[in-house]
Amino acid sequence: MAGSRTQSTPAVGRAGTDDALLAVRAAEGDEDAFALLVRRHAPALLRLATSLLGNRAEAEDAVQDAFLSAWRRLPEFQGRSAFGTWMYRIVTNRCLNVLRARRPVTPLDAAGDLPAAEHTASPARIAEARDAVRELREALGRLSPEQRACWVLRELDGRSYEFIADTVGISQDAVRARVFRARRCLTQALGAWR
Repeated sequence: MAGSRTQSTPAVGRAGTDDALLAVRAAEGDEDAFALLVRRHAPALLRLATSLLGNRAEAEDAVQDAFLSAWRRLPEFQGRSAFGTWMYRIVTNRCLNVLRARRPVTPLDAAGDLPAAEHTASPARIAEARDAVRELREALGRLSPEQRACWVLRELDGRSYEFIADTVGISQDAVRARVFRARRCLTQALGAWR
């Protein structure tokens, strides 16, 4: 990381150290404080980016770019929202940019791998489950990037409408509308699997 290295105080090493304090220290050039913020937030941000992009390598790149951007912009961080919310916004915007740059028919691997088949599962049942996952990926790929972001944050990440609105930079009503439209599209696309 760029910037001067400052001595970290013992509080930086403690698990309970407040994100706001760590962000202030990191903005002053404390790389250890920033590293702790990265360790705390990277797993959730990587899950979010992987859900949005459907590609682990692209997700890792998006999260790494987001943290680099955050490091550079930390002096601008005013603490009006929590550090984690600020990072969600940065990662979501990076992912939306990647999605917008893709060709519209790119499938999304958000559903992940199927669990290992039980010994009692029949080959027909396994094939049926794989078909359902494939159709879900295709249906998610047909959503607009904005709908996909709102749906993933709500349905896969369990975030509140208020959090999503703050993260995506739209009103709560707009978030509700996008989640509703995404649910409707997915329900129609996956109607045969109900």
